[in-house]
Amino acid sequence: MKKYNYIDLFAGCGGLTDGFEQTNKYTPHAFVEWDKNASNTLKHRLKTKWKIKNTDDKVLYFDIQRIDELLNGFNDEEYGQHIGLKKLINNTNIDIIIGGPPCQAYSIAGRVQDKDNMKCDYRNYLFENYLKVVKEFKPKLFVFENVQGILSAKPDGVNIIDRIRDDFEKEGYVVATDLRKIALLDSSDYGVPQIRKRVIIIGISKEHTNHNPKEILNDFYFNILPSFKVNKKTTVKEAIGDLEPLYPLSDDEKLNNKRVSHNNKSNVKNHKPRFHSQRDIEIFNELAYDVQNGSKKYPDVNSLKQLYYEKTGKKSSFHKYNVLAYDKQSNTIPAHLYKDGLRHIHPDYNQSRSITPREAGRLQTFEDDFEFIGNQGACYQMIGNAVPPLLAKKIALAVNILLERYY
Repeated sequence: MKKYNYIDLFAGCGGLTDGFEQTNKYTPHAFVEWDKNASNTLKHRLKTKWKIKNTDDKVLYFDIQRIDELLNGFNDEEYGQHIGLKKLINNTNIDIIIGGPPCQAYSIAGRVQDKDNMKCDYRNYLFENYLKVVKEFKPKLFVFENVQGILSAKPDGVNIIDRIRDDFEKEGYVVATDLRKIALLDSSDYGVPQIRKRVIIIGISKEHTNHNPKEILNDFYFNILPSFKVNKKTTVKEAIGDLEPLYPLSDDEKLNNKRVSHNNKSNVKNHKPRFHSQRDIEIFNELAYDVQNGSKKYPDVNSLKQLYYEKTGKKSSFHKYNVLAYDKQSNTIPAHLYKDGLRHIHPDYNQSRSITPREAGRLQTFEDDFEFIGNQGACYQMIGNAVPPLLAKKIALAVNILLERYY
């Protein structure tokens, strides 16, 4: 069976890669990631689950902005030493490049909270480094994933999505002209137990195919990819309902460790709750109980803002609280989860807590044997930044059909 060679840029902890590896239709040759915890997690997964040889060489822990060194080699006090992508790839034909630059600069929430509307954020232009790697290795196609906000971001007054399309087309890659209509996916349509809207941009090389690239893209977006949608969406209960419950400790139990608020003796990897104050435990209990018994004491955003003010003495322009509903899909799991879990409160009011990294991982469709390495905050952050592996798997299967059909 023919396998296609790929490189993963901005690889994170490996959500996209995990999906591609699950298909057994691809061979990885390099991964680039600048965050140490994510890089270490990715290495561990590649070694223990996928048995990838020479993992330490294939995972380049490095800053992609330093593109010349990334390609040609580096010797750095922080990042270590490496021969660079060109020697690592060593004339192997790369079929696909996958990945997506950090999304914070494009996210609508990020722009609202930043006084400059994220216009000065360097991450707006990290796609240029992605493009340089594409230009170097000339794959048959690329898969570029990002947040919904990329469709409306204008960091320098020009739509970033149009600039991305134009720059890639200058290098011989055709991108769909109506991305706003066809490239925005809801992960829950593909079996992910989470409302997570993401833009999936496919770029087709004119050099590698005799077919009309626009016809290929239309087939991909209108026929191939939609064929992987599910008939019934997965719920929160189906995703996390069988995990061991983690209840608040009694006052006597807390005396032994004042920074532990809940039972944390689960044997499931990363299923450890964060510390919650007694005030927050009481709020979580009240809100989850309100949802579970249907009393609707807090039916709207304003009532939740008022509750936050009453309990904390602080005012917020955003409502801080959200209880997950067992019979629905979760709201988006964000990287921001590392700061607090107020918008991801466990639906069982008896547990009175926010979700654990493992529960966040399950809502992102990471398997239980996927071990996140780092402190708890780092785990939440890399989980929130990742592409759901199940969505990645279906994208990989769709891309495989495209490659088999047109190349």
